[in-house]
Amino acid sequence: MAIAACFFTASLPNNSNPKLINLRSFHPSSSLHLRLSPLPSPLLHRHSNRRLPLSIPCSFGGDGGINHHPPPSGGGGGDNSDDNSHNGDGDSAEDKNREEAMMVLAEGKQSLESLPKDLAAAIQAGKIPGSVVSRFLELEESRFFGWLMQFGGFRERLLADDLFLAKVGMECFVGMFTKTAAEYERRRENFFNELEVVFADVVMAIIADFMLVYLPAPTVSLRSPLARNAGTIAKFLHNCPDNAFQVALAGTSYSLLQRLGAIARNGAKLFAVGTASSLVGTAVTNALINARKTVDKSAAGEVENVPIISTSVAYGVYMAVSSNLRYQILAGVIEQRILEPMLHKHKIMLSALSFAVRTGNTFLGSLLWVDNARMIGIQKAQEEHKELTA
Repeated sequence: MAIAACFFTASLPNNSNPKLINLRSFHPSSSLHLRLSPLPSPLLHRHSNRRLPLSIPCSFGGDGGINHHPPPSGGGGGDNSDDNSHNGDGDSAEDKNREEAMMVLAEGKQSLESLPKDLAAAIQAGKIPGSVVSRFLELEESRFFGWLMQFGGFRERLLADDLFLAKVGMECFVGMFTKTAAEYERRRENFFNELEVVFADVVMAIIADFMLVYLPAPTVSLRSPLARNAGTIAKFLHNCPDNAFQVALAGTSYSLLQRLGAIARNGAKLFAVGTASSLVGTAVTNALINARKTVDKSAAGEVENVPIISTSVAYGVYMAVSSNLRYQILAGVIEQRILEPMLHKHKIMLSALSFAVRTGNTFLGSLLWVDNARMIGIQKAQEEHKELTA
């Protein structure tokens, strides 16, 4: 019965029925030494008339492993072992991305040296999967897209969405017509009487349309890390996604705070774009108004110059808030999370639906801007102007 006494008697739970010990239940810092006595008896594997499996003699050390296995380099206690396994899980996604990307390059007979530096660095760091590299090689086959991929901003956006350029075209070419239609819808019989104001709105819209698609578009981030002496806010904004709702690549994740930071950062950029485009639009409009007054003396009392500063600031705020949120949701939620998963194999239908959604969004934006401009008093209907000047 010596084996029975040795078979974990000291380590059994405090109950009447001895149970098989689960070796994993021992704390890594504890030590257990087992020694078998050579008793050739049929009771060798019996205890209380129940068969128990024979355990292999072993001892647990502080490294959390079996003694005859050497500890990992730089090893430590059990906490470090858990950290290493956690890091291994985190690194596995990067390793998988790196392996996939290198396989795609090998199949395409390409090397890292032939790629742009930011893309090659991202592949070596395991930041992008093989599907992104495959898309890059496909786009490189086109002479036009190959030229466009030389620019970092376009490269990041085309790798995330191969229809990005089509969406830019939709906004720029359709924007002029939809915004003009929206202006007519709001002004009706006063449309031609307020033609100078309408022209200013359309000019501002066309200048801003490109940036409204470009800035909130989801991207494959290829940005290099900032310098160590960069400020905390700069580092935080640098690590934010370009679209608050975009899908993160494998091995990458964004916190809620980073996604909110994306809205704030794009809002600041769109405020600058809106203010600048409005300055150009209102300056051109005032020049046309003054030219009209010079030719037609009777128009001097009917048409007044557009306030440049107040209009520009108001349009910048409008773009930073209304346009920013609408285009973030459009690109990151409606298109990337809803339409693309359903229609990724039907590019024509996907483009058609994207065209319809963006057209409606552009028209809605024009209506909202006219109402906003009249609400804050920078634009007045023609009847109101006549009443004030009467």
